[in-house]
Amino acid sequence: MRESLGDRLFSMANLVLLVMIGIITLFPLYYVFVVSFTEPREYIEKYGFVLFPSKWSLGSYEYLMSTSAFIRATGVSAFLATVGTLLSLMVTSAFSFGLSRKRLKGRKLMMFMVMFSILFNPGIIPLYLLVRDLGLINSIWALIIPVLTSGWYVILMKSFFDSIPVELEEAAMIDGCNDLSIFFKIILPLSAASLAAFGLFYAVAYWNTFFSAVLYINDFTKVPLQIVLRNMLIDSDTAMGGASAVEMSSDKQLPTQTIKMAAVVISTLPILMVYPFLQKHFTKGVMLGSVKG
Repeated sequence: MRESLGDRLFSMANLVLLVMIGIITLFPLYYVFVVSFTEPREYIEKYGFVLFPSKWSLGSYEYLMSTSAFIRATGVSAFLATVGTLLSLMVTSAFSFGLSRKRLKGRKLMMFMVMFSILFNPGIIPLYLLVRDLGLINSIWALIIPVLTSGWYVILMKSFFDSIPVELEEAAMIDGCNDLSIFFKIILPLSAASLAAFGLFYAVAYWNTFFSAVLYINDFTKVPLQIVLRNMLIDSDTAMGGASAVEMSSDKQLPTQTIKMAAVVISTLPILMVYPFLQKHFTKGVMLGSVKG
């Protein structure tokens, strides 16, 4: 069946609209990327509006990589994203697996507590007092322990574990496996897609840690990358612990804006690099267990 003229015009209009939206969405990313690699002299001569640099420069990245404050903050964020994600996946998957077993004593009470945590938030002040009483102020663990798991993620992962046939567990018990063996040798291998999806959620959250660091971390040597980036975007003179952000050496200076853009690229790049490898598990992992039939 041939399309009518109206249908073709409608399809072309949709295509043009989507292309325009794509350009509007991607242009800021492209501009940030280009400016971060722009030669300082060209950036100044063009008054900061550079779309196609005539010469690419790594000066801004070399400056950031030579700055101890930026390197240290990147290490803190990398620690949060790796260790925090692994611990969160361990706690969430173990808790969800326990809740999915009907023979667990106190299961209904635990489910009620999980649902209660989703519906009611204690607020900033009680959470701060709890972290303080635990002695975690100015500790990197203050950015991990209070957010080790999420009630919503527990419910979703529990739904997935509920969809795994109980006969697999019974067969493993007959072969002599205990609960830990069943969890590590059967349940987790079958949950690779789900773990990849939730691992991406946790990794992005830990890498973008900002507000909790503002609350709990007073030592500048322990702040994550997002705090340093925020300081750079607001006040370049204090971003690097008091050193001017435009001074690379005594005989060479870099525009502050190129350094800011390079910092944005570095802070965004890890997530952009990880996501393509997890994309194939993303939709499958989120949808598993959501529909039964």
